Amino acid sequence: MTGKKQPQHRQVEINGIQLHIAEKGDGPLVLLLHGFPETWYSWRHQIGPIAAAGYRVVAPDQRGYGASDCPDGIDQYTIFHLVGDVVELIRSLGEKDAVVVGHDWGSMVACNSARLRPDVVCGLAALSIPPLPRGPRPPMSESKERFGEGFYQNYFQQPGVAEASLGEDVARTLRLSYAGVRSSEPTGGFLGLFDEPGSLPDWLTDKDLATFTDAFIASGFAGGLNWYRNLDRNWELTAAWQDAAITTPTLYLSGVRDAMRLVYPLDDEVRSIVPNLRGVVDVLGCAHWTQQERPETVTDALLDFLRGL
Repeated sequence: MTGKKQPQHRQVEINGIQLHIAEKGDGPLVLLLHGFPETWYSWRHQIGPIAAAGYRVVAPDQRGYGASDCPDGIDQYTIFHLVGDVVELIRSLGEKDAVVVGHDWGSMVACNSARLRPDVVCGLAALSIPPLPRGPRPPMSESKERFGEGFYQNYFQQPGVAEASLGEDVARTLRLSYAGVRSSEPTGGFLGLFDEPGSLPDWLTDKDLATFTDAFIASGFAGGLNWYRNLDRNWELTAAWQDAAITTPTLYLSGVRDAMRLVYPLDDEVRSIVPNLRGVVDVLGCAHWTQQERPETVTDALLDFLRGL
């Protein structure tokens, strides 16, 4: 863990559930939101340096992950629930606003927090997935047409199927996901997209993998998968925000080898809804796990952005 002192861990009760948070430092609040399949631990390299620069850094296990509660019911994971958790967490920490940083699904939560509650998000940093406009039709129909029925987000829709596969051997699931060695002859499901790596990527130690593995053995995968199962519902719920701009000062970072750049490109339509886009960072030699693969580059970019707010 970066930094001499470890972050403090505690549970915070918000919106009827318990969220686990890792917390360090004093000053303006910076929230770090992880993606799938990750936990607060994905920010282990950023927490210390950002706190040392004069900020109060809080990295939660989001709803359905890690040591936080995993409510029953797919409908407990809509974008309104996830943004509500961000807003209530900021309030429960005694703050009026925060800079919200998100990676992968965490980026989608961070961006929607800025869109729905610009009064409590004073800065936005999106990693891997840029701020997204609301499309013209339900996203699962769109992805099926673009990428086929086997696209991982469509595969995740059937309750019970993906969690059984991912939970059969948690360490293997995470090893395949993080290494990301694409199979030349992919088979069905999500894990069938990948071949076994010869070794762990150089940014992931055995201890790191064990930490993530223990967290997902405890929580299971259903909570995180339920986020995907609300994609079409979220599209329906956010009709009132069609074409709504994100006016919060924004930074976007992505790895140049990240496959998500093809799924969610930073195109003119995206740029049109982020009029206060202050920077775009292409992280060289980096795939999807941005803040873990290139921690110094990401930390430096975040600190430059924070100082400019």
